[in-house]
Amino acid sequence: MEKLLEVKNLYKQFDEIVAVNDISFYVKPGELYAFLGQNGAGKSTTIRMINTLLKKDKGTVLLNGNADEAYIRNHIGVVFQENVLDDLLTVKENLISRGSLYINDKKLVLERYEELSSKLNLKVIENQTFKTLSGGQKRRVEIARALFSNPKLLMLDEPTTGLDPETRQVIWRVIEDLRTNEGITVFLTTHYMEEAANADHIVIIHKGNIVVHGSP
Repeated sequence: MEKLLEVKNLYKQFDEIVAVNDISFYVKPGELYAFLGQNGAGKSTTIRMINTLLKKDKGTVLLNGNADEAYIRNHIGVVFQENVLDDLLTVKENLISRGSLYINDKKLVLERYEELSSKLNLKVIENQTFKTLSGGQKRRVEIARALFSNPKLLMLDEPTTGLDPETRQVIWRVIEDLRTNEGITVFLTTHYMEEAANADHIVIIHKGNIVVHGSP
């Protein structure tokens, strides 16, 4: 069975608290894979170890069978819980500056920006400063940032937290379009059961332990 992402015996401890306790799982290409759990369950700690922002105490993370951290960083896109773009730059300025970190050719950066801008309907807001956007608009721009490098895996860490129900539906339509039309694999952490119900595979994590996993 093909595995895009494989996590083996992942473990992380902070002082006396075991945040992630020897968990193992894998994600198949094209899946929507959901990590469901309450705040403090270990979801964000897991995602930060996978994307190499947090050092593992133990365990292995493989992307396409490759454990090299530079390879993993270059082949995943991450939408964090908090927005990371610059409030004072416009949408276009933010994405062009971030895109230049992945693509050295200015012409190719602009081409990729136009592609993502069209795909995520950003043209109407491209000249607005980031701080003036609504919550849902900010999330769309953050998703565009995460997609700039053409990642094999898009990681979404509670992407709709704090958004109203209507805006959450807009974001989910964007995510579903990316999966359906682009074939992007999505790894989601959430504490909303109705969001996890849309997944192909669910892991329920509690106090750093996987307590159950399977189909919705």
